[in-house]
Amino acid sequence: MRTLVAGVGNVFLGDDGFGVAVARRLAATGVPDGVEVGDFGIRGIHLAYELTSGYDLTILVDAIPAGRAPGTLCVVEPAAPSPAPAFVDAHAMTPDAVLTLCAGLGHPPGCRVLLVGCEPADVSPGMDLSPPVAAAVPRAADLVLELIAKEAGRCADA
Repeated sequence: MRTLVAGVGNVFLGDDGFGVAVARRLAATGVPDGVEVGDFGIRGIHLAYELTSGYDLTILVDAIPAGRAPGTLCVVEPAAPSPAPAFVDAHAMTPDAVLTLCAGLGHPPGCRVLLVGCEPADVSPGMDLSPPVAAAVPRAADLVLELIAKEAGRCADA
């Protein structure tokens, strides 16, 4: 099973760099065979093209403001994307926009896409994560590994 873990977000906007921090942690601590970890930052178009490479599972990691307590983690399975619009704003490549672009390229991402999100506390200019979001990074890395193991078991049973 080929898996991509993609950390996304802007490291220059405080907690928006959460996904990148998780990707860096996973790259440093190691992941199972068949898992690739990428720090895609704000390079959404590069991520869209990478997703056309035939992954079985993609886990996007990002800050997701949803009104919860800062540092709260969640797992979301994004809805199937519709084809990309004629114009794609490269400066607004949210995970949903990346998945839409993939569909427009004729290569929807693999069998499953999951989004591991964290409620940000502060996305103002700066390169440090807030304390609650920084504390969520190791928990999120563990959660990503749990999701990979669970999906590997699900695919093996199929």
